[in-house]
Amino acid sequence: MQRYQDCPQILRNFLTYHENIKGQSPLTIQEYYLDLRMFLRFIRLMRSEMPIDTDLETIDIRDVDLDFVAGITTSEIFDFLSYLANDRVARPDSAVPEHGIEAASRARKLSAIKSFYKYLTVRTKQLNENPVADLEYPKLRKSLPKYLTFEESSALLQAVSGPNAKRDYAILMLFLNCGIRRSELVGLNLTDVYEDRIRVVGKGNKERIVYFGSRCKNLLNLYFKESYNELNKNNIDYLLLSKTGKKINEREIRTIVDEAAIIAGIKIKISPHVLRHTFA
Repeated sequence: MQRYQDCPQILRNFLTYHENIKGQSPLTIQEYYLDLRMFLRFIRLMRSEMPIDTDLETIDIRDVDLDFVAGITTSEIFDFLSYLANDRVARPDSAVPEHGIEAASRARKLSAIKSFYKYLTVRTKQLNENPVADLEYPKLRKSLPKYLTFEESSALLQAVSGPNAKRDYAILMLFLNCGIRRSELVGLNLTDVYEDRIRVVGKGNKERIVYFGSRCKNLLNLYFKESYNELNKNNIDYLLLSKTGKKINEREIRTIVDEAAIIAGIKIKISPHVLRHTFA
């Protein structure tokens, strides 16, 4: 933990615990380090006689101990969250710095604080009181889902080419007509396909019937007629097969979608998830 020498021992112990006992990723440990260091520096600033505009990066917290952390109140944590929402510079390198960081970033910092106090109260029992136990996370605004227009959907289909074009047409049409997930798509068997519908096994092994249109039906028939038997070298029952005759995997599905989107010149970042929203 030599790289965290600007932090107090109580914080280094927490980081060591999550790194070696909990097995958290290096990225998660780094985020804990940065977020909790900022939090403790802010509390030190509020309790000291330093000017309010003091740069947090200059504040020394190496002597922060258990008594200091135990004395932090819920009100002080609210002050920290208010500072993040209203005063923290979001983009310091921009020509006109913006004040206040987005709700997702504030929620991440609160999550780090909650993990820190859970470690102190539940895991190691160094503290009896948890000032953030009942604090709610900032409400996150849901962004509208992206989807393709009719013209973009047509361009995507027209971009399909190559020796497995019939299969790739079928993949895109099933996405656009049925709105199923990648995992559901690769799991389809021949027995799941009916005249105008498919049987889908979703999360929790829940089954549902999804209907499709005549164009999707025609493309599936074309795939069966011209490509399926040639691909099915191993005589398996999966609907969608790779060029080696095995069950197609989710990564191959993603590659097919990405390549078609590039050829079609679609501007938005496309994915199977976007195709599901296009169906909706």
